[in-house]
Amino acid sequence: MSVVVITGSAGLIGSHLITAFLSRKFTVIGIDSLIGGYKDNMPVDDNFFFYNVDITDFASIKNIFNKFKPETVIHCAALAHEGLSVFSPKTITESIYTGTISVASAAISNNTRYFINTSSMARYGNIQTPFEEHMMPNPIDPYGLAKLQAEEQLNLLQDIHGIKVFHMVPHNVCGPHQCYSDPFRNVMSIFGNRVLQDKPVYIYGDGLQKRSFSHIQDCVDAYMTLYDRKEEISGKNVFNIGPDDGTEITVLELANRVHAHFNKEPNVINIPPRPREVKDAWVSTEKAKKYLNYATRLTVEDTIRDTITWIKQSPIRDFNYHLPVEIVTDKTPKTWTERLFNK
Repeated sequence: MSVVVITGSAGLIGSHLITAFLSRKFTVIGIDSLIGGYKDNMPVDDNFFFYNVDITDFASIKNIFNKFKPETVIHCAALAHEGLSVFSPKTITESIYTGTISVASAAISNNTRYFINTSSMARYGNIQTPFEEHMMPNPIDPYGLAKLQAEEQLNLLQDIHGIKVFHMVPHNVCGPHQCYSDPFRNVMSIFGNRVLQDKPVYIYGDGLQKRSFSHIQDCVDAYMTLYDRKEEISGKNVFNIGPDDGTEITVLELANRVHAHFNKEPNVINIPPRPREVKDAWVSTEKAKKYLNYATRLTVEDTIRDTITWIKQSPIRDFNYHLPVEIVTDKTPKTWTERLFNK
């Protein structure tokens, strides 16, 4: 029976990948520190084994690989906090860079053949949209730079040790299982949690930042196709995953749509913009369409509906200010320093 390791197994992408691989009768090993995901996102199954371990704990990660000898690792674990990285660069970059190389080293030491890495659209930075894989990345924050540097290190390890590496670049993935109690990320779920509690939503700047949002199922389908085609596709390939059909919306429009799903009038408070936030960000997925049969089968409205339905059906949770803010200046958002999301 094939064995696959999924890091970040309690998170949005990781938990859905578990279900997908279990449906194929794989043995699935989940690794997650539970700092950014919910344990009940993961299934109870005789073929699923969960380890509550931080990815920077190399000794523990290596022991897991020693025990199960997986063929493939799908690396989704990360403190995926782009905005926070500007004010907590140590915490975020350790998770992204050191954590990724920790998992890769454990995999290589046990002859794991394939490493599917989850990168980020933040790798591109503030360049022309739509972002295409051939463009020169220009990250403008510590998170994006760490993601890019982790990619480069993995590519180097492929050259040295032969493990075949791929890089998936999901774009604002949302849906059931997304963490909605994290005050530092997941704008759609932050809005949903605030509106659920009858509180106004905070928007950084004028709200005219433009984004597109991906449904988790479309994203998982692309990962599974890459897994199926991993022998025929060349290593080091980068694949953007996300809508590129002109359905980008502003953050302000997103807030209005979230309120509409609660049958409430918009209640928005604008606060100063966050430093280093890209104004417009969306991708081209022509490459993924060609190689991974990628398609946006679910619309932006489907994505908002399914995310908000999930939050409505889940336990009420306060926002958990679980990460340190290392640099506090007059530029640090008051939503963090004053914990405004819980007021």
